[in-house]
Amino acid sequence: MSFESLKPEVSAIINNTNANRDEKLKAICQLLHDNISYYNWVGYYFANHETQTLHLGPYVGDTTDHTVIPFGKGICGQVAVSNENFVVPDVKAQDNYIACSITVKSEIVVPLFVNGQNIGQIDIDSHVLDPFTNEDEAFLEFVNLQVATLF
Repeated sequence: MSFESLKPEVSAIINNTNANRDEKLKAICQLLHDNISYYNWVGYYFANHETQTLHLGPYVGDTTDHTVIPFGKGICGQVAVSNENFVVPDVKAQDNYIACSITVKSEIVVPLFVNGQNIGQIDIDSHVLDPFTNEDEAFLEFVNLQVATLF
């Protein structure tokens, strides 16, 4: 399924008045996981700016031990500090990578902004080397713009 064809489905999830925010986030994660073959783990982390930590929110994929990540640590922690997308074509080439599973080969993290503040991020792991393109980034930015309306 193409990114363009997924956009209306993302919007429909966001506009579903019968679901709460976490249910909507989980549904978006499930939609992406099920429709993009190389999205093997899809989840949200949310920032606690007081403690400078990220906390795992709704996700789809293998269970992870990384439920709290300090700002600056790993790819997600770096995005919490940089406020910029981070695409990792090969996680083995990253010094500051937190290994989730030996099957993870690449990762993309896109920050989630609400009123100009980075409140979290969507994190996607792939079992494929270097699958993420500019189109993935643009699509995930669209997804996060939609998600931002929930806050």
